[in-house]
Amino acid sequence: MEKAFRFNSIAEFHHFCHLPKPDHPLISLIDYSKVSYPVNDNELKWIQNFYSIGLKRNVNAKFNYGQQPYDFDSGVLSFVSPLQFLKVEINQDAKVEPTGWLLLIHPDFLWNTPLAKKIKSYDFFQYAVNEALFLSDKEEKVIVAILQNIKEEYQSNIDKFSQELIVAQLERLLIYSERFYARQFITRKKSNSELLERFEEILVRYFKSGQVLEKGIPTVTYMAEQLNISANYLGSLLRMYTKQNTQQHIQNHLIDYAKERLSTTNLSVSEIAYELGFEHPQSFSKLFKKKTNHSPVEFRNAFN
Repeated sequence: MEKAFRFNSIAEFHHFCHLPKPDHPLISLIDYSKVSYPVNDNELKWIQNFYSIGLKRNVNAKFNYGQQPYDFDSGVLSFVSPLQFLKVEINQDAKVEPTGWLLLIHPDFLWNTPLAKKIKSYDFFQYAVNEALFLSDKEEKVIVAILQNIKEEYQSNIDKFSQELIVAQLERLLIYSERFYARQFITRKKSNSELLERFEEILVRYFKSGQVLEKGIPTVTYMAEQLNISANYLGSLLRMYTKQNTQQHIQNHLIDYAKERLSTTNLSVSEIAYELGFEHPQSFSKLFKKKTNHSPVEFRNAFN
């Protein structure tokens, strides 16, 4: 396996990209056009110990953003949390000049602030790069203005108010990003609708084809992989359109399958529970009653 670089500090990343030392050790806004990756081939892998928020245009690397092909004429916003594994395929023959901004925030900068915990609740930090946020020109101006405010603050004389002011700007940035993601879900309604239809088709086929007997109950990760998106992104889509998460949808299909088996076969409750991958029939009965308000036996007796 090719070596993956590891960056424990923002300074290490600056050095790797042939950039000057950061003005602040725990937060840095980088002009993306000045980034120079020292690669001998077309692939680069790394793990970083800090958050990054990237606003990029004309990227000379292989990224397949969204559920359909896109160009990079407009800004693309992506989010990476600490300790995620990144893999970038670089097109060294590309004629375009990448532009944009890369904001790096070390977790220590957020220490002892409410954002230290809250930042982990933003789903988009768990999205894969192919679910990045596409910005309109107006939205891009909003994001760039906040990024510049952050830079001006940490480059000025640091005082007791600096951290609080920068954290406030970071929170604005994350709230706007959440708003713009919601807009993206809505404006991409057709592709998202098709994605959710495929999700339902895959679930139905999984149970109907007997895969549940061989592999057990499908996991959230399995469903996301079948759709080529991240588990968090799938969960966000489902909550946006159905008010239920992925696990709840899987359980609904499981219960529908169980109802069919209870009403059309003579299999015992224990045998059906085993079919569905439950090690203990009591666990199956508990879930069935929670979802239907009836025990499996009570449901079966209604058909007799």
